[in-house]
Amino acid sequence: MDTRTSPGRRKTRLEVVVTDGRGRRFRAPGLAAWLARATPARARGLVTVAVISDAAMRRLNRAYRGVDRATDVLSFGGDAGRGAPGAGEPQALLGDVAIARGVAVRQARQQGHSLRIELRILALHGVLHLLGYDHEADQGQMRRLEERLRRRAGLPHGLVARTSGRPTRQ
Repeated sequence: MDTRTSPGRRKTRLEVVVTDGRGRRFRAPGLAAWLARATPARARGLVTVAVISDAAMRRLNRAYRGVDRATDVLSFGGDAGRGAPGAGEPQALLGDVAIARGVAVRQARQQGHSLRIELRILALHGVLHLLGYDHEADQGQMRRLEERLRRRAGLPHGLVARTSGRPTRQ
């Protein structure tokens, strides 16, 4: 985990690994470092972001949510909520975020921005779910946090606001 700091930057406390879903590194320049900086300060542990095929996402969505289609992002919680590891123990797993590459490409095109931006929007959204936020049940708490974080991180909009049809402020 990178614990270096520089003036004006906070210590990184989240380790992010980006893969293709098969354990191989996925080429997404800057995504891991950006996500570690953009997440709330309480985010701790290891997060794996897997950029997978739409078919693989459809299988996950069907198995875990009973929905027979590919969705843009799914989150699977880890063991980080069970307490911090002791000295010499491996870092706690905050969880895994799966992103459907084809869905992300289409959404980026529809929104008029790059795949790089779309991956950031989806990864941030997924990590917020790992932290326990649920936009379907929390009376707007996740949406408000996502909006604050996306503004600070320079994203054009958040996923919750985009999917709920609510306008976002720049």
